[in-house]
Amino acid sequence: MNTVKQAIRRSFERAATTYDEAAFLQQEVARRLDDHLDGVKVDPAMILDAGCGTGFAFDLLKARFPKARVIGLDIAHAMLRQAHARHGRPSGWRGLLSQLTPNASRLSPICADLERLPLKSNSIDMAWSSLALQWMDDLETTFRGVHRVMKPGGLFLFASFGPDTLKELRAASSGVDGHHHVNQFVDMHDVGDALVHAGFSHPVMEMEHITLTYSELNGLMRDLKAIGAHTVKQGARAGLMGKTAWRRLAENYEHFRQDGRLPATYEVVYGHAWAGAKDRLEDGSQIIQFQMTSRKGGLR
Repeated sequence: MNTVKQAIRRSFERAATTYDEAAFLQQEVARRLDDHLDGVKVDPAMILDAGCGTGFAFDLLKARFPKARVIGLDIAHAMLRQAHARHGRPSGWRGLLSQLTPNASRLSPICADLERLPLKSNSIDMAWSSLALQWMDDLETTFRGVHRVMKPGGLFLFASFGPDTLKELRAASSGVDGHHHVNQFVDMHDVGDALVHAGFSHPVMEMEHITLTYSELNGLMRDLKAIGAHTVKQGARAGLMGKTAWRRLAENYEHFRQDGRLPATYEVVYGHAWAGAKDRLEDGSQIIQFQMTSRKGGLR
């Protein structure tokens, strides 16, 4: 695991106990992602919640697919502890009772990197990922891994952030101290291309903007820290921002104030695609099958 990924993991470890209090945007996106399943004919027995965090989406998945088993995968142990506390098999007589209902939907937590899925090939009927893919180093490699573990015909449904996310903070922090304060996010069309290159078929992409507002910049920064989203992948500074840089940032952000509130825009990208036929190797190369026939009478 590289140093950037380690920093992301530490950030989410620290944020586990405060995440749910500040994750109203993340929870709303999960609800809207669930709405994308309306009208989709799928009945999965095994679901992967990739980047499950504290397990908020589990209730949504359980309500829609009550007989399915959900694997909750996250890179942070502390996040999984929160998820297990909410959805894990209970102890005592309640635990014994749950064993008598094999169809009861349960959360199976796995601590792992989404870019290196420790799951068997062709084992997942549906993969769900809400606001985790933006933390991946190589999106196409991640998609190939998801495609590998999915059964042919399986559904991959996800939400991620697009380039306009936190555009106000990016503009206000530009040139403040020579460091990046907002991650670079992948364009919706590039996400669709990566899906196709990874072996998925019939990708459908949608995008919307959601704007949160704050009375002061401190409120936005507190929320980003509370959900662990304050870590920047490229060009981040090693320590805290100095007083002078913070003052310049706050002054720059004031230019965006409207009706007494500071906006924070999020570009949310939704997508789904189908695993299709498994005619590709893990490196993305295609398998070509030849049929050999023999002639009677031997060679001449």
